[in-house]
Amino acid sequence: MVAGLVRSLRPRQWLKNGVVLAGIVFARELGDPDRVARAVIAAALFCLLSGAVYLVNDVLDREKDQHHPVKSRRPIAAGVVPPALALAAALVIAIGALASAIMLAPAFGATALAYLILQALYVAVMKHIVILDVLAVASGFVLRAAAGALAIDVPISPWLYVVTLLLALFLVLGKRRQELVLLTSDAANHRDVLRDYSLPFVDQLLQVVTTALLVSYMLYTFFSENLPRSHAMMLTIPFPLYGIFRYLYLIHVRGDGGAPEEVLLRDRPLAWCCVAWVAASIAVVYLG
Repeated sequence: MVAGLVRSLRPRQWLKNGVVLAGIVFARELGDPDRVARAVIAAALFCLLSGAVYLVNDVLDREKDQHHPVKSRRPIAAGVVPPALALAAALVIAIGALASAIMLAPAFGATALAYLILQALYVAVMKHIVILDVLAVASGFVLRAAAGALAIDVPISPWLYVVTLLLALFLVLGKRRQELVLLTSDAANHRDVLRDYSLPFVDQLLQVVTTALLVSYMLYTFFSENLPRSHAMMLTIPFPLYGIFRYLYLIHVRGDGGAPEEVLLRDRPLAWCCVAWVAASIAVVYLG
């Protein structure tokens, strides 16, 4: 039961909370041990907060998850973890993580609370409203990035928030597309909002978001005040180009994309592209 509870926190999805570390990297503060420690703690707290949200979400969706070929194996949907235990664990984890966040930095704690409120609204209302559902998920990533900056008291370029929002939208729309393909006529039984989506509509949204994402990243490399004035960051543009094209290939040709974190761990070309982008970005920011 304990192992099932840990699995329900979805540790493999904690990769998403790496966004919290964007502030420490792009503010050029990796050489400050105190700020690095605070950034790591902030990321860990968001892992706990997101884990608590997953527990509540799995309890509410357990009946629908039983119709899903993959999610039916989740511990709560499979009956391994009792719903009452999951909710109790979620409450304890959320309170503990939120209290720790406030102690780390009041502004960080306020952002963590805003994240929890957003997730509560998503679980209760927004996940059932077309378009708002994907915007809510993407906004959660923007709050993560903002929280990471507030935890160490550094500014982040507005461009980075825009890129974070668009990248999250790109990944969430790819996930929606895969759900439509995988579940076909049974999609609405798993997620109510899927009845308001169609493959042509999602593909059109992906085209808009993909274009906006690439253009925004290119503009970020030229105009962000936090980057070297030599515009050396533009040398990293090929990495997101390849990464986005590779992900689109996996979605449309391989039929993948249902869980972005799983795709990243499973697809070596995409994983190495991300590693190369991180290494190149750090080199440019700190040496450029």
